[in-house]
Amino acid sequence: MKIEALKRNNILVVKPKEKRIDASIAKDFKSELLKFVSEGNFNLIINLSEVTFIDSSGLGALVSTLKAIRDQGQIKLCGVREEVKSIFELTHLDKVFPLFHSEQEALNSFDN
Repeated sequence: MKIEALKRNNILVVKPKEKRIDASIAKDFKSELLKFVSEGNFNLIINLSEVTFIDSSGLGALVSTLKAIRDQGQIKLCGVREEVKSIFELTHLDKVFPLFHSEQEALNSFDN
């Protein structure tokens, strides 16, 4: 699985470079996210702009990462395409993970 990660202030911006986050790569995705958390990155922005599909295993990786962070930080999502956003809405995970149009909007939301 290809992932770009860039630290901006105390926030790690993670961008999966995959079209699909499904059962075939969800385990690796979860491992990468948990590695970032274990390195002390508790505020994450996950840029899903290249992702066109996510299944329950991909959602599970995000939820597991959020549980690992607990109350030490936050996960915010940006660049979520309509087809992926509908999955978050269907599962009500859009209430758990704040969704932003752009990476900059998500970054700015940490200041508030």
